[in-house]
Amino acid sequence: MKSKIKMKQPILLLVSLALASCNSSSDEKTITTDLVNSPLTANSNAEKVLTPNIEMLETSYNFGEIQQGESVTHYFILKNTGDADLIISTAKGSCGCTVPQWPKTPIAKGKEAEIKVTFNSAGRSGKQNKTVTLVTNAIPNTKVLTINGNVIVPQNK
Repeated sequence: MKSKIKMKQPILLLVSLALASCNSSSDEKTITTDLVNSPLTANSNAEKVLTPNIEMLETSYNFGEIQQGESVTHYFILKNTGDADLIISTAKGSCGCTVPQWPKTPIAKGKEAEIKVTFNSAGRSGKQNKTVTLVTNAIPNTKVLTINGNVIVPQNK
């Protein structure tokens, strides 16, 4: 019986020490709500930030049915309706069969531009759904364009 009591004493001592070390000190720093100061927040005293804005006539195109091996091209038209020049830093297709071409120079406010997307159906069959992601200086900074349709494999005679 004495051995059980002796074993409980060190455990109680360790638990007591652990609880005593959890006491908070009086010199802790307080957290305030003044952690973030951004000009794009609801601060009414901030100056207006000039940004571009992308307006698209369409963001998807269905090319219908094409024969395997054919290529199809579509031009997506965008307009900068913002207050600053629009810059498209990259445009990337979801696969090597979808190739975008985009303006490499800034698009002035109020001006339009074309994004040329070419889909090559070589080696493809069935329903296709491909995307092109534009990365810009607008908010939000990405815009996704979609091109889809059906690739028919010719029957061998």
